[in-house]
Amino acid sequence: MTLPTDLAGACRAIAERPEYLIVAGGTDIMVPVNDGRIDPPGWIGLRHIDEIGRIDGLSIGAGVTFSTIERTMGRVVPALVEAARTVGSPQIRNAATLGGNVATASPAGDSLPVLVCYDALVELVSVRGSRSLRLTDYLVGPKRTAQAPDELIAAIHLQHVSGAQAFAKVGLRNAMTIAVCSLAVRLDRDAGHARVALGSVGPVVIRAEHAERLLIERAPVGEFADAVADASQPIDDHRSTAAYRRHAVRVLATRMHAWVHGSSPRGPGLHPPASDDVRGPSTGGGGTHG
Repeated sequence: MTLPTDLAGACRAIAERPEYLIVAGGTDIMVPVNDGRIDPPGWIGLRHIDEIGRIDGLSIGAGVTFSTIERTMGRVVPALVEAARTVGSPQIRNAATLGGNVATASPAGDSLPVLVCYDALVELVSVRGSRSLRLTDYLVGPKRTAQAPDELIAAIHLQHVSGAQAFAKVGLRNAMTIAVCSLAVRLDRDAGHARVALGSVGPVVIRAEHAERLLIERAPVGEFADAVADASQPIDDHRSTAAYRRHAVRVLATRMHAWVHGSSPRGPGLHPPASDDVRGPSTGGGGTHG
């Protein structure tokens, strides 16, 4: 394993050994390694690079763990903190990094809908220099990104975090579960700015732009929830049916409408409790919250 101690050294190592796998926390990549699906010839480890382990205002280093986000950023980005709390177990959150969650580009990635609501930029570096992409441009398909083979993520830059905000997901268990669907919402009425982003109901995170306009206009909750559900592109798979995903995301949208408009005592950023109204059509197994 190659263990660079700064970003410049990491970029050189990647350029010299493009066949090596890049690893930070390893919580995603070790699954296919342990299953024998991939057998890398070597590794480039990033855990000794202090530059990517820092939080500077609204810039979060790629190596910052979810436990650090959960512990330190609640006053600034409560929806991201709520998403961080749903990532695996405490042991996983102590190792898993924000950059790794972004780079994996899973449609079910817990941080991704919230980051889209913050209009996040992904800073990429290589021996050729650096560039920044909007997260919505960086994610191009299930576990596919616009990142070049010689690039790595240095930081995630959050552009807009103001206003009421919330995140919730539905899974097959109450903890340590992959999202069947997830939803993040942010509303800054003073600025006339809203974001609504759906996870695990399409090939990439989906922005529900029509629902955003309805949220600003304070349209009736049913109209807003229908617009969110209509924006989803769910499929049937081993975790759920498309019908259940569409139903569940509509339920989450109904709750979030109340939270961000201040009519729910639970408030924004709180994970919804299990409830009969989320059960809906058959899930193919379960239907509790993660």
